[in-house]
Amino acid sequence: MWSSLRKGKRDRVKEPELTEPPGLEAAENTTRQHRYASGQYFFEYLVVVSLKKAKDSNTYEPQITYQFPKRDGMARSQKEEEEKTLKAITLFCFPEGINWAPLTEYHSETFSFVLTEIDGSRRNGYCRRLLPGGRGARPPEAYCIISTLACFGLFSKIFDEVEKRRQISMAMIYPFMQKLREAQFPAPGNTVEIKSFIPESGTEIISLTRPLDSWLEHVNFATLFGCLTDQQVLLVFAAAVLERRIIFIADELGTLSQVIHAVAALLYPFTWQHTFISIVPEILIDVVMAPTPYLLGVQKRLLDQVTDQSDLLVVDVSEDKKDPFIVSIGDEGSILPPKLQAEILVALSKRQNASVGEELNRVVSEAFLQFFVKTVGHYASYVKYARAGEGGVFDKRSFYKAIEPKVTRHFVKKFIQTQMFDLFIQEVEQQQPGPQQGIFHKKILEYQEKKKKEKTKKH
Repeated sequence: MWSSLRKGKRDRVKEPELTEPPGLEAAENTTRQHRYASGQYFFEYLVVVSLKKAKDSNTYEPQITYQFPKRDGMARSQKEEEEKTLKAITLFCFPEGINWAPLTEYHSETFSFVLTEIDGSRRNGYCRRLLPGGRGARPPEAYCIISTLACFGLFSKIFDEVEKRRQISMAMIYPFMQKLREAQFPAPGNTVEIKSFIPESGTEIISLTRPLDSWLEHVNFATLFGCLTDQQVLLVFAAAVLERRIIFIADELGTLSQVIHAVAALLYPFTWQHTFISIVPEILIDVVMAPTPYLLGVQKRLLDQVTDQSDLLVVDVSEDKKDPFIVSIGDEGSILPPKLQAEILVALSKRQNASVGEELNRVVSEAFLQFFVKTVGHYASYVKYARAGEGGVFDKRSFYKAIEPKVTRHFVKKFIQTQMFDLFIQEVEQQQPGPQQGIFHKKILEYQEKKKKEKTKKH
C-alpha cells in the first residue's frame, strides 16, 4: 500500500519507511499484542478515508487510501477480520453514503463511534473530517483513529496536530503518529510529551494530558445540556435506566456522538449492555426496527425512516428543533421517584457556578451518581458468602424489600430487571468479600455515614 501511495506525489516530502526493523518484527509481535490488549498503546491504527467517484457514476464511494501501520504477516482469519473492520470504518466515517458533491468550503468536524466485537468488547473510533488541500471543488476526507481507549478530548487534540501537519504535507503526519504509537498512554491525571519535527518550525513538543477522572474522559456533558433542559435530560435518563429504545436526531455528527456518549455516562456505575451506535450509517438504518434496547444517533435527513414506531423515544438535539421529543411513550416523567427527581434537579442547578470541562462533568456526574447511591447503594449488604474463597450470592428479594419509601421500591423493582443491573451484580458476586474500591463505593460510604449522623441527632 505504501509504495503505491508514494508514486506520483509531486512537491511532497518523501514519506519515511514505517516498517519494523528487519529481524525484530516477529520478536516484537507478542509484545505489541500485549500492549494493545493492556491498553498501553494510544491507538491500533490510523486510516485515511477518501471519497472516490464510482466508475460510470456520479456517486462517491468512501475508500481507505492510507493505513498506518500496515499489518503484514497476519493469518487468514485475522486478515478477514481486519477487512471487516476496515469496511465498517468507511461506513462510520461517511455515514451519509453516496450522497456527496465536491465542495469548496467545509468546516472540519470531529466525532466518535464504537465498534462492537462478537465477544461484546468495544473499540473506539475517533474521526475528523476535513477538506484536503487543493484548488477548486473537491470532496472531504476523513482521518480515523481506532483505539481501545476512550478519551475523546485527548484524541481531539491529536487530530488538531494531524490537521496542522496535513496542511503542510501528508508525509508530515506519519512521523508524528509513529512517535505517538510508541508512547505509553498516561495514567489518569498524567501527561505524555511527544516530540515532532516540522519544517520551518523545528522540533515541537506536544503535551497530552489525561483527565484525572478517567471514567469521564470520553464525555462532554456541555453538549447534552446545551441541547436539552435539565428536566428533558431527566426524561431521557429515565428511559435509558429502564433500557428502552432511544434514538437521537441531529444534523451534526459531533453533536450526535457527544450526546449519546453523555447519556451512557449518566448511567455510571452501570454500563449500557445493548446496541450502541452513536452515528448510524444510512446503509444500516434498518437497525431502528430492532425489537431490543438500543441507543442510536441518526442524522435528521433520515427522520422519516425512524418515526413510524410508537414504542420508543426519539429525541431531536439539533439546533433548529421545535420540540425535542418527536416520539415518546408518555410515561417518562413518572419513572423516577418524584423526590429523587427533585434532588437531581437541585444538584444540577449547582453547575451554573461550574466552569466548563472537568468541573462541569464532575457536578453533573455527581448528581446522577447520588441517585444510584440512594436507590441501590445498599446492595453490598445483601451479597452473602457461604465460605472463604468462593463467590457470593445476591439476595434480590431481601434487597428489594428493604427499600423505603414504596415509590422508590416500585422504581427499583423495574430497575433490577435490567441487564445492566444484572451484569453489575454478577461482577459483584464474583468478587471476594471486603471493602470495595471506586468512586461509587466511596459515595455509598459517605452517604451511609451521613445517614448514621442524622439518625444519632434524632435520638
